[in-house]
Amino acid sequence: MFFHAAEGAGAAVCRALPFVCRTIFWSGGIRWGMFSELFPGGVYFIGIGGVSMSALARLLSAHGVRVRGSDAAEGPFLSMLRKAGIPVSLGCEEIISEDTVVFTGAVDGNHPQLAAAKRAGKRLLPRAELLGMIAERFKRTVSFAGCHGKTTATAMLSHILSGRLLFTCHIGGEDLTLSNYHAEGEEAFVTEACEFQRSFLALKSSIAVILNIELDHTDCYHSEEELFAAFREFARRAERVIVNADDIRARSLPHALSFGLFSGEIRASALKSSGERYSFTVTEKGVPLVRVHLGVAGKVHIYNALAAFAAARLLGLAPQEIADGLSSFRGVKRRFEQVGFLYGVPVISDYAHHPREIAAAIQTAQAVAEGTVHVVFQPHTYTRTRDLMKDFVAALKAAESPVIYRTYAAREKFLFSGSAVMLAARLPEACYVQSPEQLWRVLAEKARPRDLILILGAGDLDAIVREMLQKTPSR
Repeated sequence: MFFHAAEGAGAAVCRALPFVCRTIFWSGGIRWGMFSELFPGGVYFIGIGGVSMSALARLLSAHGVRVRGSDAAEGPFLSMLRKAGIPVSLGCEEIISEDTVVFTGAVDGNHPQLAAAKRAGKRLLPRAELLGMIAERFKRTVSFAGCHGKTTATAMLSHILSGRLLFTCHIGGEDLTLSNYHAEGEEAFVTEACEFQRSFLALKSSIAVILNIELDHTDCYHSEEELFAAFREFARRAERVIVNADDIRARSLPHALSFGLFSGEIRASALKSSGERYSFTVTEKGVPLVRVHLGVAGKVHIYNALAAFAAARLLGLAPQEIADGLSSFRGVKRRFEQVGFLYGVPVISDYAHHPREIAAAIQTAQAVAEGTVHVVFQPHTYTRTRDLMKDFVAALKAAESPVIYRTYAAREKFLFSGSAVMLAARLPEACYVQSPEQLWRVLAEKARPRDLILILGAGDLDAIVREMLQKTPSR
């Protein structure tokens, strides 16, 4: 049975209780029915197996909303949904009885279920609007925006808050311990805020954190000015804004707090590295606060940690509490994650699909590898590859004989000028492959003891590699 605190004196008593007692008082920290009045006729998710959609479906179901959904193919999040008691179907034949239908930008307007829902006059709700509606029901919303680092920073803050504040998180990736959805209560809602199709403008944040602003999603942003205008509007909708002071665009926005390595109020100093895992002292306006030890590899994570640290400070947490939470973070799947061995050579998978992310991942891999780093990159969408071609070439030139895998088209039609073939042609040392079998033959020939294989991209290459590794001797 679930309870919620009464208003007035009852709520004050609840806030005064120690965390453990408060959790018991709240019976899991979740106010039963806080969304049921919004969706009395239930919610159906088209594309329920997506990382964000599955998290939102689980959140609504946990609050008593009747939830079902469908997806085109089987995936890891579908099994999580079934375990949570949420019915899911494969394909697009299931008849929708629910009053509200949620869909993403990846769902074609001619999708049979979506078309049938339109004809039936059902309430159609884009995923971004649903996220905004959910966020409004919490006392405070902390959102992380930026072209890089959203998932990691969101997950880091979630670890900081766990056991210290009654919160719920929606993560756009799979945290190794919290997964993509975790709930302890409703004092705060922590979420990613995605800039694609200006989705983040559906959010009104108590605290908005802007990690960086760099041209991406060129299919919907035709210039840096357009992208910056969207971030400016996102920040305008927030009560308080935290920015990366080392990012020339982000720091120009009005803000309450800033962070960075070289400037900002929250900074990292006295950096030390062991196996590319960094420790550093956090200073606030020049005053040393606490030593932080990160358990994930990569210098880029210092920025993510500082962003999470700054948000936690505005939420009222003490420096040592924040440092302890950051030390418990062990990473997110597909973020420099070791997924296995190919004939004794470690295989690392990373979601990097933007030039800056690729450069950072290669730099980290080269720092930890004793031998050669063999990079395999799968371009993600034709327009991004075409419009950022020079930057992709520059980033991949840091790799020795990179392998370019066929493009993951996502929602786009073939465009030769932005294809993987065209990218490979711009890299004299690169080779192009278009099948798992070809890729495995190339890697088997290249890899030697003490080397490292780095898989890069946000498409289906990660799943392909994991499946192939299961069929290949590890040693």
